Amino acid sequence: MKHKDDNKTGRQAEKSSRVVPIGIMLVVLCGLSFYLGGIFCYEKNKISVEQVSKPVDSVEVKPTVFDPVQEKSVSFPECSSDLQDYTPCTDPKRWMKYGRHRLTFMERHCPPLFDRKECLIPPPDGYKEPIRWPKSRDECWYRNVPYDWINKQKSNQHWLRKEGEKFYFPGGGTMFPYGVGAYVDLMQDLIPGMKDGTIRTALDTGCGVASWGGDLLDRGILTVSLAPRDNHEAQVQFALERGIPAILGIISTQRLPFPSNSFDMAHCSRCLIPWTEFGGIYLMEVHRILRLGGFWILSGPPINYEKRWRGWNTTIDEQKSDYEKLEKILTSMCFKLYNKKNDIAVWQKSSDNDCYKQLDAPDNYPTKCDDGTEPDSAWYTPLRPCVVVPSSNHNKLSLQSVPKWPARLNEAPIRVGDVKGSSAGDFNRDVKKWKNRVKHYKTLLSDLGTDKIRNVMDMNTRYGGFAAYLIDDPLWVMNVVSSYAPNTLPVVYDRGLIGTYHDWCEAFSTYPRTYDLLHLDGLFTSESHRCDMKYVLLEMDRILRPNGEHTKGQ
Repeated sequence: MKHKDDNKTGRQAEKSSRVVPIGIMLVVLCGLSFYLGGIFCYEKNKISVEQVSKPVDSVEVKPTVFDPVQEKSVSFPECSSDLQDYTPCTDPKRWMKYGRHRLTFMERHCPPLFDRKECLIPPPDGYKEPIRWPKSRDECWYRNVPYDWINKQKSNQHWLRKEGEKFYFPGGGTMFPYGVGAYVDLMQDLIPGMKDGTIRTALDTGCGVASWGGDLLDRGILTVSLAPRDNHEAQVQFALERGIPAILGIISTQRLPFPSNSFDMAHCSRCLIPWTEFGGIYLMEVHRILRLGGFWILSGPPINYEKRWRGWNTTIDEQKSDYEKLEKILTSMCFKLYNKKNDIAVWQKSSDNDCYKQLDAPDNYPTKCDDGTEPDSAWYTPLRPCVVVPSSNHNKLSLQSVPKWPARLNEAPIRVGDVKGSSAGDFNRDVKKWKNRVKHYKTLLSDLGTDKIRNVMDMNTRYGGFAAYLIDDPLWVMNVVSSYAPNTLPVVYDRGLIGTYHDWCEAFSTYPRTYDLLHLDGLFTSESHRCDMKYVLLEMDRILRPNGEHTKGQ
């Protein structure tokens, strides 16, 4: 359990070191021995986890005599205060090392081993325990995210406002001046499937402070809010402080860390992504991650250009040309205009395989991807100017074919059979296992299932079973599948849950202090041969909120 002195207005002047574990964590036998658990133990500014060593060999060992437990620990100092919001793989201090073409410098660029920080990230002066959900959706402490740039630059759009010691989030946005609720109401009129459980998972590109994703939570839709670390200073940090799912990311030269056919809906509200440039390559990535029959929603330029062009510093002819180009590209990759009203246009990804046959025509652009790259390969996989054509059996994965939410949560998805060594029977056994485990977890951690724990990460999930049995609690879970493990992330999305690929030998795409609970199941066993686990533990310390929890099950 992680404790930091967050009741004081500032950090203590002295920066004492804290102790971080190396090797085997303190083992506790729980219940009927169906799992082993490890815990962090903080004492003021120290983490102390004992390493249990083997007894020293002896010629004669009496059954009632045990050798003493030996401890081994390593101390790390506290980082300097200028690293309080350090994001190792998206560090603005390193941007000048990388190219500016297509904003490449904003993508993941992790520091080499010799340049990794071996210190513990401090909280800002005056950091307070985050406001609890659901109140946190509308307000947060200024000192926890002490950045006023968005407030000053977007004050007329009501993204947020600062009053006293707090930021407030009135739900405004560039394209929804009447509030996010009215904006989503109109969207629901255009897409009836948002009301009946047909649509469950969504992606918000260029999310701002994630008000769209926050509003959808009450409508049963789980959204991954995505934004780069840019001059809007802490968009994703604001989202997570509010208790809304979000990660750092950008559509640039690499695929997004999600499988193909995963999201039911994707959204851009004047997200400033140049959709029609570079041959429409960014739209091809949206096409890849959208489920067959899924929806892509765009508001902002060039939608409604007839009325809006004056506010976009351009001419009506230029906006008309951009809209026609957008329509042409979308049509060429088997999107069709589904509905349109005022500032919102909705396209639907075709589930008709006959449409994709046109991509085989000579000199057709775009072409279908036939270079051998797996559709789900999405960890440092370059974007390619081609369309990922769904296989014929993927028609069963279309939005119209998968069960509606919440029925889809515990039904074995078809893609279980695509995972080596997996089957529907294996999935059903996993469902039963996690039902029992989560029940037992709650007897050990009484805060689990209360408003004290909101942002949760399952660092080494298989099918998302841990998240599935917390679905009725006031929290959300980011399911992480190792980029080196069997690819089970499509199964997670087919269940109506969210997640991402990641390599735990690198830092995660988030700000410090953004998760209340980290759950591990076999991570150290499966990953320790690839990298030094001290860096994983330091990363866990970085992303855990002060007073956050860590639990380990096997």
